Amino acid sequence: MASRILKIHPKDNVLVALKDLAQGEQIAFEGNLYVTQQDVAAKHKFFMHDMQQGSEIYMYGVLVGKTQYAVPAGGLMTTENTKHAADPYTFRPYNYHWEAPAVDRFAGRTFAGYQRSDGRVGTANYWLFIPTVFCENRNLDVIKEALYNELGYSVTGKYRDFTHELLQAYSDGVDIHTLDTDTLSAANHKKGRVFKNVDGIKFLNHQGGCGGIRQDAAVLGKLLAAYADHPNVAGVTVLSLGCQNLQLNDLISDIKTRNPQFDKPLLVYEQQQSKSEESLIKEAIRDTFAGLVEINKHTRQPAPLSKLTLGVKCGGSDGFSGISANPAVGYASDLLVALGGKVLLAEFPELCGAEQNLIDRTIDPQAAKKFIRLMGAYSHAAESVGSGFHMNPSPGNIRDGLITDAIKSTGAAKKGGTSPVVDVLDYTEQATKAGLNLVCTPGNDVEATTGKAASGATLILFTTGLGTPTGNPICPVIKVATNNELTRRMGDIIDINTGGVIEGEKTIEQMGVEILEFCIKAASGEVIPKAVQLNQDDFIPWKRGVSL
Repeated sequence: MASRILKIHPKDNVLVALKDLAQGEQIAFEGNLYVTQQDVAAKHKFFMHDMQQGSEIYMYGVLVGKTQYAVPAGGLMTTENTKHAADPYTFRPYNYHWEAPAVDRFAGRTFAGYQRSDGRVGTANYWLFIPTVFCENRNLDVIKEALYNELGYSVTGKYRDFTHELLQAYSDGVDIHTLDTDTLSAANHKKGRVFKNVDGIKFLNHQGGCGGIRQDAAVLGKLLAAYADHPNVAGVTVLSLGCQNLQLNDLISDIKTRNPQFDKPLLVYEQQQSKSEESLIKEAIRDTFAGLVEINKHTRQPAPLSKLTLGVKCGGSDGFSGISANPAVGYASDLLVALGGKVLLAEFPELCGAEQNLIDRTIDPQAAKKFIRLMGAYSHAAESVGSGFHMNPSPGNIRDGLITDAIKSTGAAKKGGTSPVVDVLDYTEQATKAGLNLVCTPGNDVEATTGKAASGATLILFTTGLGTPTGNPICPVIKVATNNELTRRMGDIIDINTGGVIEGEKTIEQMGVEILEFCIKAASGEVIPKAVQLNQDDFIPWKRGVSL
C-alpha cells in the first residue's frame, strides 16, 4: 500500500501529503501522531511541530521559508503563513566525495547518431533557417509553408481537414456544435517525407537583430551561431535584410569563432541586395532543396553514450516534481555522467536555496566563484527593478504546493543528480567538459531550453507536473510527468510517467534507468518524443533583462 505522507530529509520539519488528507485526520508517522488542522491536498505540506512567528522551515534538508505567525502542528503550509527564506552561500574549501552509480547495464552500449566532422554526434539531422533580424520572419514563414507541405514535415494536415469538414457542415446547414470533434478528420492526409534521413527543417523566428541595444544583437549573434554549429544541425540557410544591427559578417564571424573548423553548408541571402522578394525566396528554396539532397545522404552510425549531452529542465512544476520526476531524472543524469557523458543543469533562479550544495560540489574553485558571481549579478538585476527570485513560483506552482521559491528550487535542483560540478557556463557558452555543467539561463521554460541547446544539449529531459507543450527546434525534448493523473489527462504530450514513484510502485533508481533507456532510443531515432512529433519548436532568445 502506498504511503500517504512523505518526509523527504531527516532534517525536515514538514511532511508532504501524497494523497488528499481531510481535516482532523490522525496520521501516524515514525512513532508520532499528527492531526491535520485543515484539509491538506495532495502535493501540499503540513507542519510537524508547533511553529512560532519567525520559525525556520526545512525541506529537502535546507531552509526554504519562515513562518509569519504561530502555526500549530498539523497546520497547512500556505502563502499566508510562510514566506521565502534561504541560507546565504559562499565559497569554501570542500572535499566533495561522489559515489557513482553502477553502470554495468549500460557498459559498451551505443546509440545510433549522426557523426559530425569535428567528432561530435547529433541525435537528429536538421536543416536550419536563421533570420539575422525580425524583418525576415515573414519570408521564413512563406518558405516554411512551402517546404513543410511539399516535403512532408507539416503536422497541420488533420486540422486543415477538420476545418474543411466544418466548412462543409456549415454549408450544409448543420449546427457545427453538434459535431463530434473526436471523430471528425479521423484520416490525416499527411504526406510522407521525401528525405527520409532529414529529421526536419527548422526555423528560428525571433524578435531581435535590430531596434534594441547593440549588446542584445551581439548576444543574439552568439546564440544563432551556437544553433548553426549544433551537432543536430547539418546545414543552414541565413536570411538577412542588410541594414540591421546584427550584420551577416558578425554572425559568420561568431560561427567561425565558436568552431574554426565549421564546414556545414551555409547558404546566405541578403534581401536588400536581391532582385526582388520573390527571387530571394525562390533562390533560398532551390538552394536549400539541393542542400537537403546532400544531407539526406547522412545516416545514423553507432556512437558511445559518452557522446550524449543531456539538458535537464522542469516547467509547469508541482508539489511532486522534487519527489518523483526530478530525482529520477537526476539519477539518469548520474548514470550518464558515470558513462562519460555531459549533463546541463540551468535555470539559475530555480537554484535558489541549493547554491551551497552546488558550490561545494564544484571541482574548480574558479568555476565555483563564477557561479557565485553569475548568481549574485542575476539576483541583483531582479531586485533592482522591484522583483527577486522569491517571486519566481507561478500561480500554478503555488496551487500545487510550491509555496516558496526555495521549495521549488531545491526540488528543481534534484534534476542535476549528485555528481560533481565540472564547469559553470554563461549564456551561450559551449559545454566542453564531460560531467555536470551549470548553465546560466532564466527559469522561463522556452528561454531555458533555448539556452540549453545553445550550450550543446542534444537531448532535453523536461519534467512537468501540470503539463506544458514546450519544445525546441533542434534539440528533441522528452516530457517526463510527475504523476499518473497528468499522464492520463495529457498523454498526447507526455513521454515518460514517474507517477509510479508516488504510488510506491517504483523506486527513483528504477525510474532513472528507464529514463536513460528511453533517451538512448530517442537519440537513435527509434522513438520520436511527442514534442518533436507535434513540431513544438519554441525559441526565445534571452535579452539578459530581468526574466525569471
